[in-house]
Amino acid sequence: MLDEKDRILIAALRRNARESLVGLARSVGLSRSATQERMRRLEREGVIKAYTVELASRHDPAVRAMIAVTFEPGFRCKQVVPRLAGIPEVVACHSLTGSIDLMVNVSCDSNATLNRIRDMVASVEGVATATTHIVLATEWARD
Repeated sequence: MLDEKDRILIAALRRNARESLVGLARSVGLSRSATQERMRRLEREGVIKAYTVELASRHDPAVRAMIAVTFEPGFRCKQVVPRLAGIPEVVACHSLTGSIDLMVNVSCDSNATLNRIRDMVASVEGVATATTHIVLATEWARD
């Protein structure tokens, strides 16, 4: 269970994961050592899984897309997903409920590369359909 200090600390890290420990302690209203111990506990408990880098837009991939995948009858994620994991441009796969079985997130350098990746996804055994949705803009993201 997260308390108010944990939530303040997490919010400060979301704003700037590179904030100094002293700066984080100031935000939370605790000593440096208490803040460091709190961060270690949150990491140990799996609340904080990683510290990441958010690229400036000029360093973002030129093309981002989501490929909605449906499976042929009898196929499941455990048979299809491992084959997609070897494609470097595939940055995430989400299994879904409903008419779409899998949402494949792709980041690449061009539409030509996206077309090649889409063909690779569509050719995986067990994939019935692969419908590509190009991302025009990310209005906001929280992760």
